[in-house]
Amino acid sequence: MTRQLSPLSVAEDSAAPILELQNRSPSGICRHSRVERQSRSGEEGTQTHTESSSQEAEGQTRCQSCTSTFLKLIWRFLIILSVSSSWVGTTQFVKITFETFDCPFFMTWFSTNWNIMIFPIYYSGHLATAQEKQSPIKKFRECSRIFGEDGLTLKLFLKRTAPFSILWTLTNYLYLLALKKLTATDVSALFCCNKAFVFLLSWIVLKDRFMGARIVAAIMAITGIVMMAYADGFQGDSIIGVAYAVGSASTSALYKVLFKMFLGSANFGEAAHFVSTLGFFNFIFISITPIILYFTKVEYWYPFSAVPWGYLCGVAGLWLAFNILVNVGVVLTYPILISIGTVLSVPGNAAVDLLKHKMIFSVVRLGATIIICMGFLLMLLPEEWDEITLRFINSLKEKKSEDHSEDITESSVHTRSRSRANGAVSIPLA
Repeated sequence: MTRQLSPLSVAEDSAAPILELQNRSPSGICRHSRVERQSRSGEEGTQTHTESSSQEAEGQTRCQSCTSTFLKLIWRFLIILSVSSSWVGTTQFVKITFETFDCPFFMTWFSTNWNIMIFPIYYSGHLATAQEKQSPIKKFRECSRIFGEDGLTLKLFLKRTAPFSILWTLTNYLYLLALKKLTATDVSALFCCNKAFVFLLSWIVLKDRFMGARIVAAIMAITGIVMMAYADGFQGDSIIGVAYAVGSASTSALYKVLFKMFLGSANFGEAAHFVSTLGFFNFIFISITPIILYFTKVEYWYPFSAVPWGYLCGVAGLWLAFNILVNVGVVLTYPILISIGTVLSVPGNAAVDLLKHKMIFSVVRLGATIIICMGFLLMLLPEEWDEITLRFINSLKEKKSEDHSEDITESSVHTRSRSRANGAVSIPLA
């Protein structure tokens, strides 16, 4: 008779010789099985030790990455806070100085002269941090490449520095004139419109990419300007102050667009060299202007003992700190953080005006300030924001579909296991 073997019977037949050998020779086979068990237990212990050590290393790596991420966030927060605080302090110090010293151009000239110290401060940082230290002359020549391959020549000094120095002086001078007519909150909010003006000029002059979101932001900025001028009925000091503030924002935007057109991008050393060159040009060539204003008694600051040198040094020092933080922050962090720090000066100045000066903000001015700030934040969207948004939405959809497929797979596996436990057999369809 032919014997039909079931799986169980095959297993039993295959196990029978082993049982028979174990019964016949317990001393030989049992020893061999014990050695195998010991070796297996040793390998399992080694694997367990390796897995535990790898888990510890992975935990340490995660801890270090979390610590570094936390420190980066703290550093970025400090940069934003420092930029905002320095700009708020500059604006408020100017308002305080105007109470006893009404000479805005002299304040602009005096503060711009302090820019000469930016490159020496940068070189001091280079000596403190760089492994390969360079001499001052070599570093100066290296950073002079922002003017071209030949470095800084007399022709380039006059050709490139003069227009930027004039724009720098006009920006700061108009900003101070606006502070004489408006509150610090209004002026800082109106100055944020320079971001919209930069986009419009870049779109027209540099042929940058058209973005509908930034056009909306520019419209919001213009709407805020009109509302700010309408707050006092388009008359008196208000409309003049708004004109000064918008002029300051416009010259600042023109400065940035021309810098990008003629000089391109610059690292921190080149930017420090350029700003120090502007301060040097201001000291040599623009010093004649406050002298003329003095003798024509447009800005009369005699006697010298009556000049509030402490407040002037405070304004110049805070302005210098703001310029350094802007250049350092762009290099060490993201430019968007500097822009956020600038726009945060608006609520900072509002808090000072409300608590110290007991200012009461009208609904129109408050609405204009909010609209301008919203437009400024809308300007911070990256150029590929629409593509990034679409990718993010698609990734969320793919993740949901993957989770749904995993749930279906798990439910089908659970159904099969239950059917096998009940003795049912699943037959695949052809």
